[in-house]
Amino acid sequence: MILPDAYRRGPRLVPAGASRRGERTVTTERIGPPLTGGERETLRAFLDYHRATLAMKCDGLSDEELRRQSSPPSTLSLLGLVRHMAEVERTWFRKVVNAEDIPLVWSDSGDYQVAYDAGSSTRAEAFAAWQREVEHSRRIERAAESLDVTAHNARWGEDVSLRLVMLHLIHEYARHNGHADLLREAIDGTVGA
Repeated sequence: MILPDAYRRGPRLVPAGASRRGERTVTTERIGPPLTGGERETLRAFLDYHRATLAMKCDGLSDEELRRQSSPPSTLSLLGLVRHMAEVERTWFRKVVNAEDIPLVWSDSGDYQVAYDAGSSTRAEAFAAWQREVEHSRRIERAAESLDVTAHNARWGEDVSLRLVMLHLIHEYARHNGHADLLREAIDGTVGA
């Protein structure tokens, strides 16, 4: 298997993509995952890599640009993705793994779709909530004895391991970072990263 350049040299800062309107300013640091780390270290690094990718996709944009919807009738926006990932982090780490009885960030009724509606949201509000949930997730993951720790996912009616939770989060970020690629390109022509 041939690995992309981002992974060949191990941990390092990966540069952001270029804009068709010129170079963009990078404010988010993104470190490539290790090539020879253990399982937990590698999962943690890939999750942080994808978290940083989402933040990089939002670098340098105004609140209005971050709220710009993809293409009607879709309401998808970069800010909506940040809000959604705050809910995903909160649900999987705090509600499932840590068994906290808490509502979603933006919906007391448990409606995950509410997070996508970023029409009145701001970068400050969305990123503060997302970063707060990421920090909770990191704390919970580090405190867990092993990746084999299990918790009950009530929505699925099944027990899940921390390993599955971390892999699921990587999957969620990777999928939504693909959406973020398209959203960012439509805003200012920035590609890559």
